[in-house]
Amino acid sequence: MKKKIPVVILCGGMGTRLAEQTEVRPKPLVEIGGRPILWHIMKHYSHYGFNEFILALGYKGEMIKRYFLDFYTLQKDFSVSLENGQVRVIKDNHGEKWTVHLVDTGLDTQTGGRLKRLAGLLGKESFMMTYGDGVCDVNLDGLLRFHTQQKGLVTLTAVRPPARFGALGFAGARIVHFKEKSTLHEGWINGGFFVIENEALGYIKDDVMWEHNPMETLAATGKVCGYQHEGFWQCMDTARDLRYLESLWAAGNAPWKTW
Repeated sequence: MKKKIPVVILCGGMGTRLAEQTEVRPKPLVEIGGRPILWHIMKHYSHYGFNEFILALGYKGEMIKRYFLDFYTLQKDFSVSLENGQVRVIKDNHGEKWTVHLVDTGLDTQTGGRLKRLAGLLGKESFMMTYGDGVCDVNLDGLLRFHTQQKGLVTLTAVRPPARFGALGFAGARIVHFKEKSTLHEGWINGGFFVIENEALGYIKDDVMWEHNPMETLAATGKVCGYQHEGFWQCMDTARDLRYLESLWAAGNAPWKTW
């Protein structure tokens, strides 16, 4: 099965609900365990052999560019001569086998518009796409295999919405079921982690939200499939979400750490 398809990561939003962090950096660079959430997402894809990334930049995109410009150097131990500026690597701490394309898709561009602006880089083949603020332990081989079998234009990973509070079950006035911080097992939501055929980009007519008219039209014509994922998924929308993800990482219990 072809695996070397590019992965688009949408990194352009302003992250206003996480303003205490995003006032000084773009959301994809907000750190979990000392590493940007963007790095965590890319490590997950890389574990499954997807090593080519196209990052759709917007808000504070220059910081993401700088992060990757410095990435190689900062992974190395090196000596620098202050007489002539010559740098010599002491130890080659092998870096990531990633190729990263960094594309400014505009400050206020919507998600669909960002995808449309990447069309020239994507060619005519299928590609993967996700958001730069969510982690998941989805099996990407299984996702791609499912997409290929279903023969749709778009496959999204459907996940259970994490509960913000505990779940209670009632019989009259008595609570008969109590589960703190459970996962809601009613309904599914869009968890990102898409596989998309290039043809689907033709449904983006303007600078619109990908999740609105393009996806609604594709779904209405039977061209969208849902890969149901019962495992871990968590977005990083708020400070509370960030603290939760940090606590999992600090405890050595990060479900998305598949590498």
